[in-house]
Amino acid sequence: MNSSTQTAAVDGGAFAQKTVYSVLFSIAFAHLLNDLMQSVIPSTYPILKQNFNLSFTQIGLITFVFQLTASLLQPFVGFYTDKKPKPYSLVVAMIFTIVGLGLLSISTSFWMLLISVALVGVGSSIFHPEASRVAFLGSGGKRGLAQSIFQLGGNAGSAVGPLLVALVVAPYGQSYVIWFVIAGVLGIMILSRIAVWYENHMSLRAAKKANLDDEIVPLSNRKITISIIVLLLLIFSKFFYMASMSSYFTFYLISKFSMSVQDSQLYLFIFLASVAAGTLIGGPLGDHFGRKYIIWFSILGAAPFTLLLPYANLFWTGILAVIIGVIIASAFSAILVFAQELKPGKVGMISGLFFGFAFGMGGLGSAILGYVADKTSIEYVYLLSSYLPLIGVLAYFLPNIQKKH
Repeated sequence: MNSSTQTAAVDGGAFAQKTVYSVLFSIAFAHLLNDLMQSVIPSTYPILKQNFNLSFTQIGLITFVFQLTASLLQPFVGFYTDKKPKPYSLVVAMIFTIVGLGLLSISTSFWMLLISVALVGVGSSIFHPEASRVAFLGSGGKRGLAQSIFQLGGNAGSAVGPLLVALVVAPYGQSYVIWFVIAGVLGIMILSRIAVWYENHMSLRAAKKANLDDEIVPLSNRKITISIIVLLLLIFSKFFYMASMSSYFTFYLISKFSMSVQDSQLYLFIFLASVAAGTLIGGPLGDHFGRKYIIWFSILGAAPFTLLLPYANLFWTGILAVIIGVIIASAFSAILVFAQELKPGKVGMISGLFFGFAFGMGGLGSAILGYVADKTSIEYVYLLSSYLPLIGVLAYFLPNIQKKH
């Protein structure tokens, strides 16, 4: 954050109309580093499974503990910081993640693994509500675009993480996870500067709230409640399916096509890269065409391709994974901003609720699907989960809340 940006930001009224790209790209890069470190956990599953002789149920439990700690605290963090913003909590979040990864690199038992991933999860629960608020404050009214840039950072980090694990950890062993702490140190440096900008501009929240009230159609409390429930069900659909891909796609490829661990990680990277691309597309399209229609297309539109995936050969599995990643990822920014517009002035709480619910559904999905894989087969998991995007039909019940300009 340079001095010219800070000077321009002093005038709250002018700043409220301006998209501060330096802030958006900085918080997106911090999100990249944060999610890169988090992605180390599922990316090391094949290594941990071999080192500790884990079952799929135990792998699912690791993910469940990680996602549970990453989800339960988020709404409470967001609710608290709506009233008392804590800019430097972003730095604290990164410290938790660093400690968790350090412990993961030296873990010698299953219980140490659970503690290490829980610490990373706590870091995530602190990071996301406040980081999402930073993106909101820097949006200048382009909230879909701002959330897409923010989410792009996270998805890019999630995509790069498995690739780096394949290059750095897979050939040398679990202890090399410690190298990812470097990303955490860099994150602390960036978030310290973002915290200064954030602290200087907390007064803009009231102006942002006023702008938001002017741009949406007012709804009754009953309609708001129904809409929030529908959005959470769509999150359930999206992240249960994403759990099958992020946690078990490598095992699926190894089992069905006899791929090596490193080759399967490359396919996971390709899928997660397509998720990053879809995330960038979804927000601006929602700003332009209306978030309801992007949500509808993103969830339900992925269904034909997820239904085909269990029957595809290796070549088409790769193609379908890319298509699914792009389509299904375009929803989250639109869903999150839609929910924020339903509850003006509650950006932190809504961000915490939806990030937390997303992580929780991902963790629960991973645990349930891991149990199903143990009882049946990894191929059956993909057959079962292929129907989840059909829940996207519920988007029909969402209201049109954006006013026409």
